[in-house]
Amino acid sequence: MKIDSSYKPATAGLAPKAASPQAAAAPAPARDAVSLSHLAGSLQAGESGSVNSARIQEIKQAISEGRFKINPEAIADRLIDSARDLLNSQNNKRQA
Repeated sequence: MKIDSSYKPATAGLAPKAASPQAAAAPAPARDAVSLSHLAGSLQAGESGSVNSARIQEIKQAISEGRFKINPEAIADRLIDSARDLLNSQNNKRQA
């Protein structure tokens, strides 16, 4: 079987249409309004009081020096606790 490069795809109906005068005079579509909650606004502004900048710098330094030790058991335990809390909160919402 010979592969031929003479195939030309059909382009009928694919050419761009000229803008009609009616389309140019159409009003702009309405825009949706979005508002942030107080919490989202404070997070966006960086107003989180629970951030320990000194601890973050200490961890960054330990990582860059190769001294930071990862405890997979602690990570797994906290992930399971988080999942359990999430499931409990969803179940409480359903029951209410």
